[in-house]
Amino acid sequence: MRNFIDVTLLGLFAIGWGICVPSVRGAENAIDFNRDIRPILSDKCFFCHGPDAHERKADLRLDTAEGALADLGGYAAIVPGNLEESEFVLRILDQDDPMPPLDSHKSLKPSEIELLKRWIAEGGEYSEPWAYVPPERHPVPEVSDTDWPENWIDHFVLARLEAEGLQPAPDADPVTLIRRLYFDLTGLPPTPAQVDAFVNGERELTAIVDELLESPHFGERLAMYWLDLVRYADTVGYHGDQTHNISPYRDWVIAALNANMPFDQFTREQLAGDLLPNPSTAQKVASGYNRLLQTTHEGGLQLKEYDAIYNADRVRNVSAVWMGATVGCAQCHDHKYDPYTIQDHYALGAFFADIADRGFSGNTLPANRPPEISVYSLEQQQELARLKAEMALVIDEETQTQLESLESAQQKLLARIKAAKTKEAKDTLATEQKDLEQRISQLASQEKRDAFQKLRKQHRSLEKQGRQTMITVAEEPRVMRVLPRGNWQDETGDVVLPAVPGFLGRVTPTAGERANRLDLANWLVDPENGAGGLTARVFANRFWYLFFGTGISRSLADFGGQGEPPANPELLDQIAVSFYESGWDVKKLVRLIVTSHAWRQSSVASPELLERDPHNQLVARQSRYRLPAELIRDNALAVSGLLISEEGGESAKPYQPAGYYRHLNFPTRKYAAHENQNQWRRGLYVHWQRMFLHPMLKAMDAPSREECTAQRPRSNTPNAALVLLNDPTFLESARVLGARILIEGGESADSRIDFAYRVVLSRSPDEEERVVLKALLEATQAEYVSKPATADLLLQTGIAPIPDGLDKIELASWTAVSRALLNLNETVTRN
Repeated sequence: MRNFIDVTLLGLFAIGWGICVPSVRGAENAIDFNRDIRPILSDKCFFCHGPDAHERKADLRLDTAEGALADLGGYAAIVPGNLEESEFVLRILDQDDPMPPLDSHKSLKPSEIELLKRWIAEGGEYSEPWAYVPPERHPVPEVSDTDWPENWIDHFVLARLEAEGLQPAPDADPVTLIRRLYFDLTGLPPTPAQVDAFVNGERELTAIVDELLESPHFGERLAMYWLDLVRYADTVGYHGDQTHNISPYRDWVIAALNANMPFDQFTREQLAGDLLPNPSTAQKVASGYNRLLQTTHEGGLQLKEYDAIYNADRVRNVSAVWMGATVGCAQCHDHKYDPYTIQDHYALGAFFADIADRGFSGNTLPANRPPEISVYSLEQQQELARLKAEMALVIDEETQTQLESLESAQQKLLARIKAAKTKEAKDTLATEQKDLEQRISQLASQEKRDAFQKLRKQHRSLEKQGRQTMITVAEEPRVMRVLPRGNWQDETGDVVLPAVPGFLGRVTPTAGERANRLDLANWLVDPENGAGGLTARVFANRFWYLFFGTGISRSLADFGGQGEPPANPELLDQIAVSFYESGWDVKKLVRLIVTSHAWRQSSVASPELLERDPHNQLVARQSRYRLPAELIRDNALAVSGLLISEEGGESAKPYQPAGYYRHLNFPTRKYAAHENQNQWRRGLYVHWQRMFLHPMLKAMDAPSREECTAQRPRSNTPNAALVLLNDPTFLESARVLGARILIEGGESADSRIDFAYRVVLSRSPDEEERVVLKALLEATQAEYVSKPATADLLLQTGIAPIPDGLDKIELASWTAVSRALLNLNETVTRN
């Protein structure tokens, strides 16, 4: 037996990440290399026989056809159509010394072996990695049920279902549908009146879609996902996890999405807003994207070490966000599974070598992280402009400049007089002082100067109220070298200039000989001469995930060898091409998806369908899943009536357990919850402390945002249920909802329960639910009558006032009912 693959795998941690062979295959059962074969080879073979030349064993490469078919001295790993002559087959069947080797802790399943054998027997054809082949338009497929499709998305979905011998699910009921729409597009529940208007046929779905796309809450809903991708947080992450000034960037994202800024412009302004011609304040704020990474402010930091850390962080994020790529894995060596080299990693990082972000230290809180600018609300901008105009009416701007120059000279002169040692010197300086005073009086009268000074004082006071935010300022680029094995102390590596991964093309500099961040941004969204097709495909997949609960490819962050191919590649291609051909119109894409018939399907699935398609890749139904953490909080606040809909502004600090920050040092700090209406703002605006994320957000699987998060986990834990029952925000929401039930719900228990269900769940209760809640109400009433102090304690939760005239026992009892309703699975589930 030839021994050309008989090697021991090194770095087992790197291949410990498993990958599932796609569970959904075409009805014709034809072998598809990208769907059926590449995932197996990537998982089991590429670590030793893949792109990384340094780890490649026996000079065998299985990730390319050339390598697999190469003459290895009278034999080849794969001989198309001939299993007996294919050394690959002999080795995977060798019971004594199998491939992969036993110490790799990898093994091929019998079904995988048969699939590989069948592939070779049928010709062993390779295909280019699916993600890197530019997307193209496909003919809209014909379908048998011509009445079902609402748009071309439905044709692709239904054609696949018909090929599989499946039927789409029936439409969701109207109440479920309208709730789904509101949660998907705004992250907030509909009011009973909005539900009634749709259920009664007074409003069409498409009209409501158009209305919600224009709602300011649409930008807030999408921004929540974007902030996960770009790892937005209010704190630095490393060391003392101090706060940094960046919340205006969050508000820019919301505003840009609400304004339907084209996605290519959205990309340019974040990566290179500072490099645009005469950048506006908003574009400078957008460039804060480059400052979102974790930073350290430790006094003893090594600058070169953190240059390397920051570079790697930026490469990981920009490649993950826009390319669905794991270029960060090439920090120490060539990528194990994809054709990214270590040189690609550092050349991509070189685009960001001009960012001024070095040398910050100190543990003061809050602290500036220059460069920063001040940002003002619209009202503040208007007031500043008014004051400036009034100042010009009192003293014209040219005279103001002269006046300020003379006043500055006067201040310096007064300091010199104070410091003078002799009477002669003081007399001389006093003469100069009188001359300055005369020149000032000639410029403007004392009355005008007094009026001007008053206005200027107001103007300067208001200027200080602006929010600071970190921005990007370009400086002379640092020298970027390849760091062998990622070692920042090893300066023997080649110097690299900004460049994109070689196999994806090249970037043409538009200003000078060196490509910059603006060139990179343009390349990322250029479908003709750049990676625009890849970027469009990545985001087409993510938008599908947002509205179906799963991507067409389930691998939202990795479109490489370790990712999962799309279940419906033609559909993904078509959405991607339509996205960039529309001028990167985000709202148009969202509207297309949520007005499809596929989106309207019920989420109820038969046991057979769940077994056949557990991840809903065939889209024979809709998906149901727990709402994201922020939306669960928003929902409770909204149905209680507490929610404050104010857009933007400083981050909110809701109630939090005492002592939760006790381990935060450098400096030590104590959490102070807001005691005003900021307490009831949307979860999007909650202060994001990376090391100590708010317990409610953490319990509901929100990420710390240390890295790009393209898909949050959805766990089901006792902690989550306890949060819904006991977190002060939810207790306060239940108390205020209880008061609302008593005031607005009528006089009887039945009418109040009906009202509560309509507000919280948009429907009426059934008889069993009514019986259960009435029993809960009676039990709590009895308890609070016997223990009134317990009722008092419950009602003290939160700062919202209790309306006058309400009986405390009644309010506490209905608060208990409200707690139960807010804790229902139906309440926290997008269905």
